[in-house]
Amino acid sequence: MTTRPLTTKELLTPGRVLILRPQLLQKVPLSVRTIHDMEKRGEFPKHFTISPTKVAWDLAEVDAWIAERKASSGQARRPGHKKASS
Repeated sequence: MTTRPLTTKELLTPGRVLILRPQLLQKVPLSVRTIHDMEKRGEFPKHFTISPTKVAWDLAEVDAWIAERKASSGQARRPGHKKASS
């Protein structure tokens, strides 16, 4: 089974929509490994199992994460790096 691409409206409208990995990667330009590592550190919404072979993310949670990133200082830090004191 293949997933259909999300429409622009779906990608831009938060709601109770579940998205699969290919759809997540359309929305968030990070590698699968980076997303996985960020999930483990609690820095990205966690996926959950919807069937024995499928995991999904809540689109509203992903949209909230994006909004939080946009509202932050824009300075993403590498894991283990501390913010420089002023």
